[in-house]
This record gives sequence, C-alpha cells and structure tokens, in this order.
Amino acid sequence: MALAACAGFSSALVVAMVLNYLSLRYAVANDHPPMRPLVAALKAEESQRVQAYVRDGLRTMATKMGELQARLARLDALGSRLSRSAGLKGEEFAFDSPVPGRGGADAAASARDWSLRQIGEELDRLTGHLEDRSDKLRFLESTIVEQSAQALITPAHSPIRGVSYFSSSYGWRVDPFTGLNTFHEGMDFAANTGEPILAAGGGAVVYADRHPQYGNMIEIDHGNDLVTRYAHASRLIAKVGDVVLQGSKIAEVGNTGRSTGPHLHFEVRHRGTAQNPARFLRPPG
Repeated sequence: MALAACAGFSSALVVAMVLNYLSLRYAVANDHPPMRPLVAALKAEESQRVQAYVRDGLRTMATKMGELQARLARLDALGSRLSRSAGLKGEEFAFDSPVPGRGGADAAASARDWSLRQIGEELDRLTGHLEDRSDKLRFLESTIVEQSAQALITPAHSPIRGVSYFSSSYGWRVDPFTGLNTFHEGMDFAANTGEPILAAGGGAVVYADRHPQYGNMIEIDHGNDLVTRYAHASRLIAKVGDVVLQGSKIAEVGNTGRSTGPHLHFEVRHRGTAQNPARFLRPPG
C-alpha cells in the first residue's frame, strides 16, 4: 500500500516537473506576459552565473601569466649570468636582469579584470619572449660547451706537477755548450729523473721517438695548428696515434740528447714557429 502511494507520488512529481518545464518553454517561446518576470529573473541569474564563471577563469589565467612572467624573469637573469661566464658582451644578447621576487602594496581598489583580448595579446608577447630566450640559451649552451672543450685541448696545464722554477726561459740566452748567444725556443723545467711529464693539453701524439738534439721526445697536436714538444725524456709512455687528455702522463723526465742534466724542455709551436709557453700555461696554483 505504502509502495503504491510512493509510486503515485513520484509519478505526480515527474508529471508536475514536465508540465512546469513545458510551461516555461511555452512562456519563453510565446512571450507569455504573466511569465515575463520569472523568465527575466532566470535569465539574469544565468547571465550572472556565466559572467562569474568567465571572470574566475580570466583571473586564473591572469595568475598563471604572472607566474610565467616571473619564470621568464628568472630565465633572463640566468641568461645574463651565462653570458658573463661565457665572456660575451651583454649587448650581444640584451638579456634583461630583473629581480625574480615579486610583490607590492594591495592595489585592489584600482585593479581591473583582464579581457580576453588583453590575455591573448599578453600570451602572444610572452610566447615570443620565451622563443627568443630559448634560442639565445641554446646558443649560449653550445658556446660554453665549445669553450670547455677548447680549454681541455689548449696547452695550459703545467707539464711538470708542482714545478717551482724554470732552469731556462724562452728567449735569448747563453748556450750552455758553446757559450754563444742563442735563442732558446722553449722553457726548461727543473725536475728529477723519472718524474712524470704531463700533457699540457689534450690532443693526438704525432711524434714519439729519439731525436738527435732533443733526445727522447714527444709531440702532441692540439688542433688549430698548435703543437707541444716534450724533450730529453728518460722514458716515453705515449705512442704515435694515441689520443691523450690534458694532465695525463706521457713520459718521464730524463737527460737524453743535448742536455746538461735532468730536466724537461717544453715548447709550444704554432704553424711550426716557436711561441713563448708562458703565454699559454696557467700560473701555478
């Protein structure tokens, strides 16, 4: 009995809802005067709901744009630091360097909501800004990698570990065998027999043999027409064709060839012409 009553009530409720819906549709379609206030109120409520939804969506997008602006500011600051690290001039990349922190007083009284057009324009601007910075950072990355690689092959590492003095420098000197004024084309590192001789820079070994003047000698080609020469060794370790890294052991100090005592004669040559090694070697420490 109760079940039948509930079923009857439910049926009546559904019929009432359908009739109400149809009457509203009829009133809207036929502009029924008694229903105008109700229809207007429903339209106004729906319009307010849609406007609130759109307004909330625009504010959310604006907040996200603010976060994107902050991240781009940090990207600009990073780009500026990388430019300086790579030794590039700031005007070559025009990276801005705003402080990433953001804040200020509450300006709600003068605040205005964003429009779809303004958001679209701002997104276009930020997208262009991001693409520009991405291109510049990619170039900076390749430049820094190239510089790092170049630093590893440039003969800048001391060929004798912990050297304290040179027994003979590059330039004019009195020849120790003839007493004549001759030009010394390298630097002599005072060291004991058997001490490691290290590659001043990475490269390929192009000579490793006995020389009538230099004794046991190794030459390393570093590219860019730069060759280093290590002479008077007691023992050669690296062989022709070996690719050696900067600081790796290639030979041992000796007293072979035209030499008055144990030492390393070190030369840097560019296109076959002797250069002052002091221009390339990093200062000790």
